[in-house]
Amino acid sequence: MAAETGTQAIDRAAELLVGVVESPRPVTVGELSQRSGLPKSTTSRLVGALERRGLVQRSSDRRLRPGPVLLRYASRDASQSLVELAQPSLTRLADASGETINLAVPGPDGVEHLAQEDTAHLVGVTDWVGRRVPFPLAANGKCFLAFGGGGEVDGAELIRSRGYATSIDELEVGLSAIAAPVLATDGAAIAALSISGPTSRLTAERIDELAPLLTDEAVGLSRRLRGAA
Repeated sequence: MAAETGTQAIDRAAELLVGVVESPRPVTVGELSQRSGLPKSTTSRLVGALERRGLVQRSSDRRLRPGPVLLRYASRDASQSLVELAQPSLTRLADASGETINLAVPGPDGVEHLAQEDTAHLVGVTDWVGRRVPFPLAANGKCFLAFGGGGEVDGAELIRSRGYATSIDELEVGLSAIAAPVLATDGAAIAALSISGPTSRLTAERIDELAPLLTDEAVGLSRRLRGAA
């Protein structure tokens, strides 16, 4: 009986997961409950288990979409294509800013960096590729949280309204960064472009100068990923 109950729970959870993945837009727990015919309490419990395992995640309006584990798996084969599509943006931003430029994606436990263009300066050269950084401390992590990442971040409304996030002396004293999200069709951030360097160079005035360039490149990359450019 226990084995049957366990199998039944797995089947139900799998059905809910498929419902989230195949839905053309993020869904609510109530909608999943109606579609599956399961009680809302059961649906909520199973969704909670899926969420804890990173298979689904909640957007800022509490709707459900595929979680970081699935996104990571899906991007594993596509990551090289993402890097290739982003390379022109990385190069242009590096040339324009003279600072370190990164392409990052959300991982299950933090920001994961896929590609980098190094700074033209001797001070500030750090290889971020392959490194994982906590979401709330990094500019790109704040983008993921503010744009559908299912978490909370201070200043989320400002980040969404201006289209970029900053991290000033948060990850490390003397290090600053600015990041802009690369958005999917549902408005969720699937990647981010960032500019980082010493706080002495990335002053508030310099960030104001670079922000339009960065957001333009992020918008352009979003369009290229969607095949619109």
